[in-house]
Amino acid sequence: MKVVIAIDSLKGSLSSMEAGMAIKDGILAAKPDAEVIVKPLADGGEGTTDALIEGMNGERIDLTVTGPMHTPVDAYYGYLKDTNTAVMEMASAAGITLVPDSEKNPLLATSYGVGEMINDAIQRGCRNFIIGIGGSVTNDGGIGMLKALGVRFLDENGEDAGEGGQALAKVARIDVSGMNPLLKECHIQVACDVNNPLCGENGSTYVYGPQKGVTEDMKKTLDEAMAHFARVTSETLENDYMNTPGAGAAGGRGALSGFRGCSGESPVPGLGGGPWRRPADRVTGAGGAEDAGTGAASGGAVLCAGWGQDICVTVF
Repeated sequence: MKVVIAIDSLKGSLSSMEAGMAIKDGILAAKPDAEVIVKPLADGGEGTTDALIEGMNGERIDLTVTGPMHTPVDAYYGYLKDTNTAVMEMASAAGITLVPDSEKNPLLATSYGVGEMINDAIQRGCRNFIIGIGGSVTNDGGIGMLKALGVRFLDENGEDAGEGGQALAKVARIDVSGMNPLLKECHIQVACDVNNPLCGENGSTYVYGPQKGVTEDMKKTLDEAMAHFARVTSETLENDYMNTPGAGAAGGRGALSGFRGCSGESPVPGLGGGPWRRPADRVTGAGGAEDAGTGAASGGAVLCAGWGQDICVTVF
């Protein structure tokens, strides 16, 4: 019997490969002659960098950046030498697992550290990026990240609008004159497995805000602030991503990218192919509840190996 295991990381517990190897041990204990293949899987959130480093033979780069609550955190990203590509995730610098539930504050949480990671990779010579934008604890529309890259967000008096969700409604003008000029040389792919628009009841604040500390009485105000920020951004960039599928990912970060997105469950070059893609008797995957907002990665694994005789999807 041949078994392919592709499991998303279990937030705060096990990495994709650790979980997969544990399942492999269980299968071999029950059926010692089984052929068991473990492959990394990620959905753009926690574990994306590890999965890409593992699957594409990358190097880990460690650094210290500004964390979501404005204190230093240890983060890392991957470097793929063959393609001069940096692979990183928002969760490493602005992740939901970095902040205890009692300290989550969407009005203050910043994505600044993500911009610091991008800057570090650019200074090392990287010009190709794969960035997973899931698993963040921010609802700042990407303001922090872009500030780290040299963009200024000004209020009606020409002063700095601040950071976090509280800054969204204050932004009256965006100054991109100081943005890192090397960004123009970069090609960035965004790894994201959600299709939510930026605003509204299916948007960033209403759907993902509660896990980041958004209370019921904050939703309407923050959503309106995000819509205001999107309008100012549209005027500056001369484009409008507010209703683009995926714009609501990562606390509104998806709407600002303007980058070519890639679906979180789409096979990434270097992970696909090989003998594991031949028909399997069992395909085992996991990763959150299989609902409208989570667990999409394991479904993608089933699609990738869907020509197996039987499919067993284990949902955690």
